[in-house]
Amino acid sequence: MSRIGKKNIHLPQNTNIEIIENNVNITGPKGKLSYKLPEVIRIKHNIKNQTLSLYKTHENKEAQKLYGLSRTLVNNMIIGVYKGFEKKLNIQGVGYRSQLQGKNLILNVGYSHPIIIEPPEDITIEVENNINITIKGIKKEKVGEIAAQIRRIRPPEPYKGKGIRYLNEKINIKVGKAGK
Repeated sequence: MSRIGKKNIHLPQNTNIEIIENNVNITGPKGKLSYKLPEVIRIKHNIKNQTLSLYKTHENKEAQKLYGLSRTLVNNMIIGVYKGFEKKLNIQGVGYRSQLQGKNLILNVGYSHPIIIEPPEDITIEVENNINITIKGIKKEKVGEIAAQIRRIRPPEPYKGKGIRYLNEKINIKVGKAGK
């Protein structure tokens, strides 16, 4: 049974929330996001202590499933418009590098051609030292999806560890075949 849905969501300063029936609109310093709550979930805004609380209209399995999910999605929206989200990737391998051309990311990771990635409008990509990539945005889901898409181009291989990996990702290196 989910206990996540029972937790109150704290609203930081400079963050405004507008609730119209089941639509939640959140505006903050980084942007604006909206979400339509399921029919079985309702939201209540406590203006006095700047908190949000969710509650179920029915006590059934479907409502219980959506209870914790809805709370987490609304909380991630608030964090996104207030602080934003970021994922960091690291490129390892001889001759592997990345660069920005306008907003597009260009990867040279051992293929016969460079790979060009065009980020969506609300995602920004930064490159440091040609090997460190930072993906930033206000939607956690989109930031993670773009990071996974970039990593999928050349995942780290298990013998030398060459490839694109998340920062601080641990790769189990295998032992090569035994020589004579």
